[in-house]
Amino acid sequence: MNDDIVELNEDVSSSPLYSEDLAPVPESKRTWSVWNLAALWVGMAVCIPTYMLAAQFIVEGISWWESLIIIGLANIIITIPMVLSGHAGVKYGVPFPVIGRSSFGIKGIHIPAIIRGLIAAIWFGIQTWIGGDSIYVIWETIMGNSIDLTVLSSGRFIGFGVFWLINLYFIIKGTESIKTLEILAAPILVVMGIGLIYWGSTQVGSFSKVLNSSHQLSISTLVVSEDALIITTIKDKEDGTKANEYQITYPGIGGKKLKTKWLKTSENKTIVNYDLLKNADILNIVKEKKPKEVSVQLKNGEIQSKSVSAKYSNSNKEAGLWQYLIMLTAMVGFWATMSISIADITRYSKSQRDQKRGQFIGLPGTMILYSFVGIFVTCAASISFDDVLVREDAPWNPADLLAKFDGIFIVIISQLFLLIATLSTNIAANVIAPANAFSNAFPKLISFKTGGIITAILGIFIMPWYLINNIIPMLIFVSSLLGPVVAILICDYFIIRKTKLNIAELYKTDGEYSFGGSGFNSASILSFLIGVVVAGIGNFIPSLSFLYDISWFSGFIVSFALYYLLMKNKK
Repeated sequence: MNDDIVELNEDVSSSPLYSEDLAPVPESKRTWSVWNLAALWVGMAVCIPTYMLAAQFIVEGISWWESLIIIGLANIIITIPMVLSGHAGVKYGVPFPVIGRSSFGIKGIHIPAIIRGLIAAIWFGIQTWIGGDSIYVIWETIMGNSIDLTVLSSGRFIGFGVFWLINLYFIIKGTESIKTLEILAAPILVVMGIGLIYWGSTQVGSFSKVLNSSHQLSISTLVVSEDALIITTIKDKEDGTKANEYQITYPGIGGKKLKTKWLKTSENKTIVNYDLLKNADILNIVKEKKPKEVSVQLKNGEIQSKSVSAKYSNSNKEAGLWQYLIMLTAMVGFWATMSISIADITRYSKSQRDQKRGQFIGLPGTMILYSFVGIFVTCAASISFDDVLVREDAPWNPADLLAKFDGIFIVIISQLFLLIATLSTNIAANVIAPANAFSNAFPKLISFKTGGIITAILGIFIMPWYLINNIIPMLIFVSSLLGPVVAILICDYFIIRKTKLNIAELYKTDGEYSFGGSGFNSASILSFLIGVVVAGIGNFIPSLSFLYDISWFSGFIVSFALYYLLMKNKK
């Protein structure tokens, strides 16, 4: 028998806290090897949000190499609690909601488990919307229709519905189908990423030229200064400007919206003096700080850019240390959900060695690689495609990028690869944990499959088509909730209990983890609430915003320390 694994030797099947889906996985049924876990992480990490989030770093004024350092560091940081949380899954074969009964109590665990489930449902909806776009692109390509991913069309909603049903199929098939999907997806997705890098370098002319151009995506298209408006466009392969005309919309005196005529430009950077804006309400534009009332649109022949609102400060400035920490927190928050519930997967692992190696092999390196793909390919596409006149036109979403390729076969195959990437991430990261969380709330009534279906339904109601453009703010918020949870789980399991749990007691309503019959461990509930308040208060009190900017870290530290002190005094 493997010394890493402790089996359940008592019949607790009659307990209302027990169900087949929440029962310990016996050693004989542990089928996941180190390579299965590594493939799982490759399949989950190679996803469209990874690509989009990495490209967003450039917009925040962070250089491509600084972005990769932050992304690599963040994923090493989050892999550590991931491996620690995964330990109990391997040793006892139980999922996160059952393990959490030891620290939060048999009833208290519902609080973090349901929060985890709801956050996963949000991600499920976002990923399903992204996958739906690929189906929409495939269909419109086959039919020979034009593709527009900038509006909420009926075609996009139909694609969302179709991909939702595909996800539902894998939910019903169960976890073994997920393992098979990951093994299939991982090598395909890595090859696809390398192929996109090759495409980008050949399109622009050289590898270094693409990377050197990344800074132009960090420059705001329209900036309001005290003396003038500054317009910046994307350069082409020869460092010339792509746009040759511009039109400015601005507030006139009396509140009326006015427009300039189409004006010529031959430079990448154009300075527009306010005297060109006839009857403009300059006081409103400059003094009252309402730059969004000013916008610009550029064109080159028949090609027109999006209408872009102005900003006051140019984002083309060196990011400071605090900006690095904010983006580090966002990237840690990207996998914060999995750091809590990874035991849902490691319970199928054959040994501690396998789960440790599988996670460290699969996660940090893959995130760095595919983040680089997102940065590199977005930069290359911005230079290469004639219809990208300003940074807002850049294909931040790979579904947008691949839809621009020539040839029906290339578009369809590449979009199918994206579907595999999105599906593998969605099922593994956004279905297993919430399905177990909802099942844990009512073990005798809600099975794993039913919990997965609930997650899928919630993924529709959160309206992901609105959330997808606000990923970084969402990650900071998620971090404020989940940092405290993982801190309590790790402190309880490793520091307080020294990795020793009474597995049968986890399923008893009047046992050790009922905490006197209430079902709540007051130490964990108090530590969680105070940790969340400390991490989130800066979102409401500007003077404490620094706590919210690094919400995962501030919440983790406070909850870990407080839980340790409270439990130490209890003993």
